[in-house]
Amino acid sequence: MSDQKQLITGWEPAIEGKFLVGSLENCDLPGLGICDLNVRVDTGAKTSALHVDQIRKIKKDGKPWVTFAIHPNIHKVDDCIYCEAPLRDIRKIKSSNGVTDERYVIRTTISLNQQTWEIDISLTDRSDMSYLMLLGREGMGNRLLVDPSKTYLLAR
Repeated sequence: MSDQKQLITGWEPAIEGKFLVGSLENCDLPGLGICDLNVRVDTGAKTSALHVDQIRKIKKDGKPWVTFAIHPNIHKVDDCIYCEAPLRDIRKIKSSNGVTDERYVIRTTISLNQQTWEIDISLTDRSDMSYLMLLGREGMGNRLLVDPSKTYLLAR
């Protein structure tokens, strides 16, 4: 019994300050004006990804920006939010089917469990995927513990 307690005690530093999430949660992206977005929490993905349409690279005050459209409700494709954000990077990212492509990356805020932090998100066509957003390891930072057998553990 004491060995089991020792093992559990040994995990305390690893879980301190983190909160438990399921493989599916709802998040807000306040910097983009998006609330209650279904997100797939994926520890196998390095970079977070967001499904967008009409991506265009523009210049704003001499700096690179991107404009894009988001359909936050998968069941109401006519609902559309038009966004713009500074272009943070262009990265080569390998998709789930193994194909590498270049994607625009922006930095924005994510809110989950009443906590808000900044993450990098690649902008891509995820229309063939079930969820509009994928939260990858970099976006999780050192904040989350994921139970892949559960969904929607956080209060909405």
